[in-house]
Amino acid sequence: MAQLVLGLGSSHTAQLKIPWEFWHLGGEKDMVDRRFDYQELLKSVRPGMESEVTPEKFRERYEACLRGMATIKEAIQRVSPDVIVMLGDDQKEQFNDDNMPMLCIYNGESMPVRSRRRADRNRGDRPPNSGGSASPQRNWLSEQVRADTAPEYPGSPDLANHLLRQLVQEEFDVSRSNQLKPDIGLGHAFTYLYQLWPECNIPVVPFMVNTYYPPNTPTPRRCYALGQALRRAIESWDPGKRVAVMASGGLSHQIIDEEIDELTIKGLREKDPEILCGLPEERLTLGTSEIRNWIIAAGATETMELGYLEYLPCFRSLAGTGCAMGFAVWE
Repeated sequence: MAQLVLGLGSSHTAQLKIPWEFWHLGGEKDMVDRRFDYQELLKSVRPGMESEVTPEKFRERYEACLRGMATIKEAIQRVSPDVIVMLGDDQKEQFNDDNMPMLCIYNGESMPVRSRRRADRNRGDRPPNSGGSASPQRNWLSEQVRADTAPEYPGSPDLANHLLRQLVQEEFDVSRSNQLKPDIGLGHAFTYLYQLWPECNIPVVPFMVNTYYPPNTPTPRRCYALGQALRRAIESWDPGKRVAVMASGGLSHQIIDEEIDELTIKGLREKDPEILCGLPEERLTLGTSEIRNWIIAAGATETMELGYLEYLPCFRSLAGTGCAMGFAVWE
């Protein structure tokens, strides 16, 4: 039987790729973001927020994030699994409202990685206040993200097809795809691995989870059960194979919800599935919805030890907007 040898969790937000000197640009964008009422958020912000958005705090948190990313990369390189199953959300990169599967496994031979600039243009992915032109923050990203990655990376169709068969036996109805949109390539939740480690040649199985777009988002309880089934499926694969599972995304953002983050961390540290399964769905919205990927990873790694967990609420505005970063390693 195969062995699950490593579990990982990591935020993948663009804020990780932006030097701390530019974080304030994200805060300025948040002031006019149509997804929430910035002025209303200001009325209920917790005391002491002024100390969270200073240049000194930005730098401290940014440097801690870099250490967290380095820890994730080091764990992958040290354990050197044969395959990585990556859990991530597709934000209308491969799927749209005309066809939005809850779960989908990519079972292609290879995965193209395209430039961020082209992908953003084709998706119409502009900040709500931009009037069609990218913000300074996104212009900086367009030059940096994926600049040093390879044009494609290896998939693992053997494991992907095995997972599809086994999860169906476990009564999970999982979609499949062996093609990625040619102008988009691999979605951002999965290319994050190659931003950490551009030279990575470990085959990857992208496991796309619809965390973002109701009504067909999986419940936290279903996510945990999926993680347990995923572990059993991995362990029934080819003898001698060593597999890692990685949750990409989260924790709370674009509005940082420290209460939800702390509950999630408590559930992870204490290996308490009832805490994780009981997270309120109405608060798993926008980027915070990616906590579902962590719940799946927690189910998969429930027999492993959580040796490393870092939590960094990276605020970027007085209204409490930003991205709460999480980094975790199970072995």
